[in-house]
Amino acid sequence: MPARETEAIILKTFPLGEADRLVSFLGRATGRMRGVAAGARRIKNRYGSTLQLLSHVQLWYVEKETRDLVRIQQCELLESFNKSQSDYFLSTGLAVVSEVVELVLPEREVSEPMFRLILLTVREVERTAEWSLPLSYFAFWTVRLGGWLPRFDRCANCGKPFGTHPAYFASWEPGLLCGECRRSGMLAMHQPARDLAERFTGERLDRIEFFAPLNPAMRELREASLGWIEHHTERKLSTRQLLENN
Repeated sequence: MPARETEAIILKTFPLGEADRLVSFLGRATGRMRGVAAGARRIKNRYGSTLQLLSHVQLWYVEKETRDLVRIQQCELLESFNKSQSDYFLSTGLAVVSEVVELVLPEREVSEPMFRLILLTVREVERTAEWSLPLSYFAFWTVRLGGWLPRFDRCANCGKPFGTHPAYFASWEPGLLCGECRRSGMLAMHQPARDLAERFTGERLDRIEFFAPLNPAMRELREASLGWIEHHTERKLSTRQLLENN
């Protein structure tokens, strides 16, 4: 059976048996798939560093109709993110990206916009050596691409405009609520965070300059977006704990 080829992003790998690895990858032309990389755990193997988290690769695989897992034949590195992959602080951001993609994308569903968003995000983490702005942008756009983005100008419950007042969000609530409709345990999203969402809608990540005063707005928008992802996928993101510890 001839090998198929796709440009891909490595999402996760797991030990399989004594010498192999189970690889989850997002193919640009194939969607999210899983395959076996035979011998990848051996000291001398043909994969080298190509199976690192969120590596951008060219991948060849063989698929059989009777098996869920494909057989990975070859993997060539197109783009290395070694600085981010080897730094614990930066790798926490990459881990969140990986888990989100695994949650929101069904298997075999091609998503060119998500593929480009992941690459843009990881390139910026690598270039800037920080994940706060890239991850906030990634989470916001994941919600938007999923069709889950709520109104940012008025309450989802009563329709009252927020104006300059805070809005409120929580992982169990799909929209933003005003101060009168807020429920116990909800967190505030202030106007700068809502303004940042508008910037994210109209500007590419690599054209937005990071500076420290943006941190509170980025955090509020990122936490709200990750909460909406959890709400709509009905799954908790285990990697969010890594962000809270950094």
